[in-house]
Amino acid sequence: MLRQLAALTLMNLQTLPQRRGSSSVIVIGIAGVVAVLVSVLAMSLGFHHTLADTGRADRVVILRGGSDVELNSNLTRAEIDTISNAPGLARDASGAAKLSNELVTVANVPKIDTGSDANVTLRGVGIKSPEVRPELQMIEGRMFRPAVRELVVGQGAARQFRGLTTGSVLRLRNADWTITGIFTSGGDIHESELLADVDTVGSAVERNGYSSAVGLLDSPASFAAFHDSLTQDPSLKVDVQREPDYYAAQSKDLAKTINIVGNTVAVIMAIGAMFGALNSMYSAVAARALEIATLRAIGFGALPVLLSVMAESLALALLGGILGATLAWLVFNGHSVATLGGAFAQVVFQLRVTPALLATGIAWACTIGLLGGFFPALRAARLPVATALRAN
Repeated sequence: MLRQLAALTLMNLQTLPQRRGSSSVIVIGIAGVVAVLVSVLAMSLGFHHTLADTGRADRVVILRGGSDVELNSNLTRAEIDTISNAPGLARDASGAAKLSNELVTVANVPKIDTGSDANVTLRGVGIKSPEVRPELQMIEGRMFRPAVRELVVGQGAARQFRGLTTGSVLRLRNADWTITGIFTSGGDIHESELLADVDTVGSAVERNGYSSAVGLLDSPASFAAFHDSLTQDPSLKVDVQREPDYYAAQSKDLAKTINIVGNTVAVIMAIGAMFGALNSMYSAVAARALEIATLRAIGFGALPVLLSVMAESLALALLGGILGATLAWLVFNGHSVATLGGAFAQVVFQLRVTPALLATGIAWACTIGLLGGFFPALRAARLPVATALRAN
């Protein structure tokens, strides 16, 4: 049986060039399914990775109690002072806490591709921000100066929005702000933001308080003591989270939505591709009815015939899957896009086409091929030999 299966499969594959039209329908249809599926899942993975990369286990985000994002939070100066004295915070040589009081707002900046305005996060940061976020490095120009309308731009934002170049002037909040440099922070969410001095931003938006405090702990193990000290203080009403947990919560809903939409679109396309494979394989079986009947008449069994037709369908599906996965990797891997995040501001991130996503796409292709080839293969195996010979 194995020798018969090998012989029939080899013969089917060798005759594929004679059926290139129907074979191309299967390959191209499945390639489209895989390319769409992989690209949409790459978007979800890239978005989640960007937010998941924003965070260290020894860094904490403190918000007003009941606030889920910084844009909705408010902390007073007195509360910031209380937080800075909490146990567990890392301190510099002078004993000052490594705590950045921050103010988050949004600014309208036109997108490069459409020219339409989009919300971009403008984050005012305190003087301790460089110590709290040591991964933030200038790659062009210089850091902004305190008490001056200057700002620096994340490299992700610079790629997506107009006018964000070193030395250019940006009109924000009815005032001109000079861009003094571009920074990178390891591909995290802050590369989608504009950073400036917190008090200067507060003056521009007429706010006397802050949105959040971001602190660096002396070790990850200090989180419990720091958390309990603040949440049990009757003068405070705050939520304390590790930074990775805070940003993971921001990405969860949107990543879930992207996954649902992506899988739904892929399922619909997969059904269409499967019917295309069914039609093509049925046509191939019908055209080769005499050939199949002759093989059966000289001793080839029904099972090898069935498996050889399924192997042909699987081979075409595998070829389509590899083609679609390759296209998705070439076109979408590393491609920068922007979408609304949890704070209604644009988050710039790169699509990530990983080996695991490619394997998922090819697995979908093989499944479509097997389902699309089964019934035509079953028909070929059940084809009455005498009837087929007489009909031809």
